[in-house]
Amino acid sequence: MRKIKQLWSHDVGVDLGTANTLVYVRGQGVIIDEPSVVAINKTTKDIIAIGSEAKDMIGKTPAQIQAARPLVDGVVSDFEITERMLKFFFTKLHKEHPVIWQRPRVVVGIPSGVTEVEKRAVENASTSAGARETYLIEEPLAAAVGCRLPVTSSTGSMIVDIGGGTTEVAVMSLGGIVVSRSLRTAGDELTESVMQYLRDEFSISIGERTAENIKIKIGSAHPLKKVQSMSVRGRDLITGMPKEVTVSSDQLRMYLMKTVRGIVEAVKTTLEETPPELVSDIMENGIVLTGGGSLLQNLDLLVEQETKMKVTKADDPLQSVVRGAGLVLEDRESFDAILITTEES
Repeated sequence: MRKIKQLWSHDVGVDLGTANTLVYVRGQGVIIDEPSVVAINKTTKDIIAIGSEAKDMIGKTPAQIQAARPLVDGVVSDFEITERMLKFFFTKLHKEHPVIWQRPRVVVGIPSGVTEVEKRAVENASTSAGARETYLIEEPLAAAVGCRLPVTSSTGSMIVDIGGGTTEVAVMSLGGIVVSRSLRTAGDELTESVMQYLRDEFSISIGERTAENIKIKIGSAHPLKKVQSMSVRGRDLITGMPKEVTVSSDQLRMYLMKTVRGIVEAVKTTLEETPPELVSDIMENGIVLTGGGSLLQNLDLLVEQETKMKVTKADDPLQSVVRGAGLVLEDRESFDAILITTEES
């Protein structure tokens, strides 16, 4: 492992997520927060749009244009497109904030369960996009730092980071991960569950953006105090014509529970494997939920009910990882030991 010798004042932290890419600039905070989506002309291979503009095209593009995500389950699935997406964000950063060093050192959050090959893919994509040097930090540690948990102390901390492509469950102490689970099950599967619900119960097809909107508005992991409902428009799978139906939070929850149950079981399994002294700390301090998936209504109540422990949601769950990477940049001496890179060849 290489160690960081020096971090310059305008180095950046990156949360290279399946759903969104966020960039934190040391001393300035989060500068970029855009969807990890790229629109490509399949015939010419030219990139049409990146980020928010590309996401707006999902489900609306002509046959020759494809709006897709270059990261799947938190790891690089298309190296070239990921590199070009990062280069776009770095260029945008430099144009809008010219005082920022053109080739910064970069700290990137990665899932804890990735292989050396996957780590190398992230490092190479970042360096090829313009980074002077790239350092990696496991996302549970970055999220914990971003949530101000005492990860470098001997006190045990537990975090559940539910992103778009992965869920990271980890118990940390003394600057390292003691026990962890990394699931390729997260917010995207919850969205797919909504689409499956509409297909099975109403025989209508809806797009990803509509399903995500339904999930946010009426999705829940535990019964709500008052049943919620909303009207949804889609394409009738039988007639092919437009169709409008009303969906309820109670019915939808049954479809969401398969994914939610997998996350809860990962939390319980991680606790079962945690040393008793750290379990005692967690019982006292509680479990922290973060990541976009943690915004599912009443998820904290379900985890609390299943674990018999106090559960809290992070103040700004969408930015925990990138904020943690940024805090590492702000206080390198305290967090230097938790930064990693791929093995030297």
